Amino acid sequence: MKLTLITVGKLKEKYWREAVKEYEKRLSKYASVSLIEIKDEQEPNNASAKDIEIIKNKEAERILSKIKPNQYVVTLEIGGKEHSSESFAKHYNNWKTQGKSNVVFVIGGSNGIGEEVLKRSNEAISFGKMTYPHQMMKVILLEQLFRVNKILNNEAYHR
Repeated sequence: MKLTLITVGKLKEKYWREAVKEYEKRLSKYASVSLIEIKDEQEPNNASAKDIEIIKNKEAERILSKIKPNQYVVTLEIGGKEHSSESFAKHYNNWKTQGKSNVVFVIGGSNGIGEEVLKRSNEAISFGKMTYPHQMMKVILLEQLFRVNKILNNEAYHR
């Protein structure tokens, strides 16, 4: 399985970078993992709805430039389908059996994901109704992908 994470913004804090590195290493036993960080747009003070839309569109262009036509795109959205770890494992396994072995996960910036990326997305998943910092979401997604593989291989980790 080839997994790519495209995220808006760089991880600035050392503890987030170390957590990402640790789960990337753990996950590499099961899948090829690529991490792509794209530049986030500066948001002006008192940004209008139009300013926010422009920001999301610029970030969307950068995201789309990193996605290949043959990749299966999964966006992380509050309104996406929620899974338990077990159901996510089954869903992940279905991707593998259906030939969707080149999966891209997109984590948007602080303003969300631009419309063009949402149109390109093959499906949306959610980790709940709460909002998380994108740095934390990257770690959570990597951990869940690692957990999914442990579940599918009947290996100790998941409780």
